[in-house]
Amino acid sequence: MSPWSPSWGLLGLRIFEACGSNIADLGKEHGHRVLHVRGKGGQGRPRPTTTCGGPSHRPGRRQPHRRADPAQHPRSADDRHAATRRLKHLAQAAGIRMPRMHPHMLRHTFVTTMLDADVSLRDVQIAARHADPRTTMRYDRARKNLDRHPNYILAAYMVSGT
Repeated sequence: MSPWSPSWGLLGLRIFEACGSNIADLGKEHGHRVLHVRGKGGQGRPRPTTTCGGPSHRPGRRQPHRRADPAQHPRSADDRHAATRRLKHLAQAAGIRMPRMHPHMLRHTFVTTMLDADVSLRDVQIAARHADPRTTMRYDRARKNLDRHPNYILAAYMVSGT
């Protein structure tokens, strides 16, 4: 498994976290498959790995252990460019055409999708490892969506008479 497989977008990793991860960082903790990620300040934190169907630690579900291809697994600080090229290559192979594709788009999608799914701001902040909730709020493109405006919640509350 390389850090550029589709499921890695579900971890919300920063580019340097993805580039600094390898197969040896996968493990188990309290019955969960985790990736030990070295974040800002060099702190290591386990991130539960998931599949689209749910936790990947389901009984009977085994992930193959493969060596990462070094060409697909950038390691140095300058490998942001290699990661960008790899993401563009994967997007092109999937038929996705975007003029300014970059790895941070995966992290942005991770945060905004959780916000769209009505995950609490605090839980999204923790998942994104943001020290300040204002950082998380900057990702919330939905603020431009008037369908979710708090005025509608207030109006519904007032009409209900409670």
